[in-house]
Amino acid sequence: MNSESRRSELPLWPFIILDLLFLGLAYLMFKNMRQPLGAAEAAEIILCAVGAAICFALPFLRRHADETALAQVEAVAGAVNEIKKLETFGQQINLATSQWQGVQEQSTKTVAAAREVADGMAAEAKSFVEFLKKANDTEKTHLRTEVDKLRRAEGQWLEVLVRMMDNVYALHLAALQSGKSNLINQIGQFHNSCRDAARRVGLAPVVVEPGTAFDAKSLDLFEGEKASDDSKVGQTVACGYTYQGQIIRKPIVVLISEKAPEPKKPAEELLPGLTS
Repeated sequence: MNSESRRSELPLWPFIILDLLFLGLAYLMFKNMRQPLGAAEAAEIILCAVGAAICFALPFLRRHADETALAQVEAVAGAVNEIKKLETFGQQINLATSQWQGVQEQSTKTVAAAREVADGMAAEAKSFVEFLKKANDTEKTHLRTEVDKLRRAEGQWLEVLVRMMDNVYALHLAALQSGKSNLINQIGQFHNSCRDAARRVGLAPVVVEPGTAFDAKSLDLFEGEKASDDSKVGQTVACGYTYQGQIIRKPIVVLISEKAPEPKKPAEELLPGLTS
């Protein structure tokens, strides 16, 4: 119910009529009474005036009281509506809270599942790393074994090749000592062919030219030879060899003697055991 309907329920015209009646009565009493007025007459006139004032003010006071009550009712209704809104909002908060709890539970489960997956992946990665490490160690051991085998095989065939080259060189020296040009040419060609074949695999012979100053750091003396400060190389008895740039054996030489030259010794006597 609004304020307009409240005003329509309390009309002003009855109160105006009563007000006019009280005022008319007061006027008639004032006209018909003797002058000066006595206390009783004055009191009656004042009562009529007060009644008229009350009749005039009563509807306005009543309207004000109704409007005040209506405003209070409207305020209470608004407060009730706000309380209802708060209750609705509280229900929405409760619903959101329950939904958030469900989301949080799902998140917790998701995090736990992700942690399990991460732990599984870490374990798999660790196992894979350990497997690779073992495989690598096994492969290294296998490769090391193969390298050792290759080195032993290389040392063996290198030793055989050096022995063969020593025999070829001894044969070449024997041909030179024979003095036969035809034999020297044939053996020389054979000797050069063997050297070329050895160089292809990295084995290079080292021969010292006669008359070269003796150097104990790079040359070895034949058995029974003694060197002095001014000693010079007379002949290379056994070639030195380098393999892939590294010295594996020094040349074995005999020195030039200051005494009268002795007859040349056969190659078999200069290289004992090499021609066998």
